[in-house]
Amino acid sequence: MTGGDLPEYADPPARHRGTRGWRAVWGWRPDRRRFRDNLFTVAWLVAVWSLLWGEFSLGNLLGGALVAVVVLVFLPLPRVTFGGRLRPLALADLVVRFVVELVVASVQVGWVAVRPGPPPRNAIIAVRLRVHSDLNLTLTAEVLSLVPGTLIVEADRDTGTLYVHVLDVRGAEDLAQSRARILALETRLVRVVGSAAELRLLSPTHPEPEGSR
Repeated sequence: MTGGDLPEYADPPARHRGTRGWRAVWGWRPDRRRFRDNLFTVAWLVAVWSLLWGEFSLGNLLGGALVAVVVLVFLPLPRVTFGGRLRPLALADLVVRFVVELVVASVQVGWVAVRPGPPPRNAIIAVRLRVHSDLNLTLTAEVLSLVPGTLIVEADRDTGTLYVHVLDVRGAEDLAQSRARILALETRLVRVVGSAAELRLLSPTHPEPEGSR
C-alpha cells in the first residue's frame, strides 16, 4: 500500500479533544432527565416499600432500594415522565394530611370490624382524575392503596380513571365524600410534583371531568 492509498484522517476539531468533545464524537450524551426520572422512581418505590412494612428502618430502606433497582433493571415499566418540580412545602402538607388520614381510616376500619349489626355495605366507584399523566395516575393509586378501607380495583390509563373499592357505604352522600376525598388527594399530589400546566387543570374554573360515577 503506497502512501497515496492510505486514508487521510483529519485531526479532530479542538472542541472534540476534551472529554465533552469525545462524547459528542461517539454520540453519547448523559440523559439527565431520564436519570432524574429513575431517581424519583427509586425514591418513591423505597417510600412505598417502607410504608408497606410499617416503618422506615435502615433495613427497609436498603431492601426497598434493592427491590427498586431490580424492578427498574429487570422489569422495566413504561417510562414515566416528570415534567414538574418537587415543592417541599406541598410535600410536607401531603405527608401530614396522609398521616392524619391514615390514623382516622385505621380507627374507622377497626370500628367497622368490631361494631355489632349487619355487615357493612361496600361499593366500587369510578373517579376520573383531572390530570391524565401516568405519574399522577400511579401516585394517586398507590397512596390510596395505603389507606385502610380503600383499594384500587382497576385503572384505565386512557381515560385517567381509577376504580376504587370503598368500605362501609351507607348512601349517596358517602359516595360523594369518597370521590371528593380522592380528588383532594390528587390535588395535593399535583401540588407536590405537578407542572404549571397540570396545576391549571386543578383550578375551580376548569370544567369537571366527565365519566365519574
